Amino acid sequence: MTRLLGGIAALTLGVFAAQAAAENLGHYERIDVPGPALEGNLGGNDTVRKVSVYLPPSYGRDPDRRYPVIYLLHGFTDSDERWFGLEGEHFVNVPSAVDAAWEAGAGEVIIVMPNAFTRFWGSMYSSSVTTGNWEGYVAEDLVAHVDARYRTLAKRESRGIAGHSMGGYGALRIGMKRPDVFSGIYAMSPCCMAPNVPDVEALTAAAAVQTAEQVATADFGVKAMLASAAAWSPNPANPPLYYDLPLDDGRVDPDVVALWAANAPLAMVHQYIPALKEYEAIHFDAGDRDFGIVQTVHRLDAVLDAYGIEHVAEEYEGDHVNRVHERITTKLMPMFTEALAFE
Repeated sequence: MTRLLGGIAALTLGVFAAQAAAENLGHYERIDVPGPALEGNLGGNDTVRKVSVYLPPSYGRDPDRRYPVIYLLHGFTDSDERWFGLEGEHFVNVPSAVDAAWEAGAGEVIIVMPNAFTRFWGSMYSSSVTTGNWEGYVAEDLVAHVDARYRTLAKRESRGIAGHSMGGYGALRIGMKRPDVFSGIYAMSPCCMAPNVPDVEALTAAAAVQTAEQVATADFGVKAMLASAAAWSPNPANPPLYYDLPLDDGRVDPDVVALWAANAPLAMVHQYIPALKEYEAIHFDAGDRDFGIVQTVHRLDAVLDAYGIEHVAEEYEGDHVNRVHERITTKLMPMFTEALAFE
C-alpha cells in the first residue's frame, strides 16, 4: 500500500498553468569538484568532476539566507550537461522544471548534479577500485565541497538525494547507507533493483570487448553489462579493463553472479531497514510502460510495507523518460519542500 504525503497536492495545483519566465528564475553554474574518494581508480576516470549547480532566485539578493540542497543523480550514458540543457533538447531540463515548481510554490533549494559519465558510460554510483568510490564522492566529497562553497543548511535534515534510472538506483543505494547525510530519498524509475543475470550469448558479446574504444562502440546492453562488472565485480588483477564478467568457459559463473546480486537494492534493503526508518520521506516511482522497472518498484513497495516504513510508491502512465521533466516539477520538488528543513 502506498501512502500519500499530506499537503503535496496543494503545491501542485495550477502547476501546468504556471509558466517559467523567459529567462531562468534561478542561477546556473558549472564547477569543478575534486574527488579524493575517486583517486586511484583503475578505470582512468577523472577524479575532478564537473558538477552542475542551480541556485534559487533569492540566492543572489539575500546574502544572509541559507538553503537546503537536493543532490540529483543522472542516468546511465547520460550527463549533467544534457540534464541542464547544455547539449540541446533532452527529455528533461532541470532549470525549467525547477523554475515551474518554484512558480507553483515549492520551497527554494539548491540543486546539485555531478557528472557521473565514466569510461564505462556510467558509474553506477557504487564503490569499486575500477570505477572509483562514487558512494564516498557523492555523500562526502561533493557534500563537503558544496557546504563549503555555498550558503547551505549544512545538516542532514536539509539534504535530499534523488535520481533517475541509474541515478534512481544511486539514490536508493547511497540513501540506504548514508542516513547520516540525507533525510529524503526520491528514486525516479530506478534501474537495477533486482538481481539480473544476462544470458550466455549476451555475456559472450560483452566478453569480446577488450578496449576503451570497443566500449564506446558497443550497444547499450553491452555497455550496461560492462558498467555493472566494473562497479560490482572489479578485479585489480585482470587488466586492461579490471573487472570480471559472470562468464567462465562459456558458462555463467555463480560466484560473480553473487557479487552482482549483492548490489541489487531488493537484496540489500533488508540490511538497511533501521537506516530507512530514519528518513523523513521516501518516494519512488515508474511509468506503467517502463517494463522491467515498474515491477521492481512494486516489489520494493511491498518490502517497505512489510517493515512498516512510511513511503510513497507510485505507478503512473508513461514510459522510462517521457514524464520525468513534469514529475520533477509536480512530485519531486513538492516532496522535498515538505521533507527538508528550511530556515
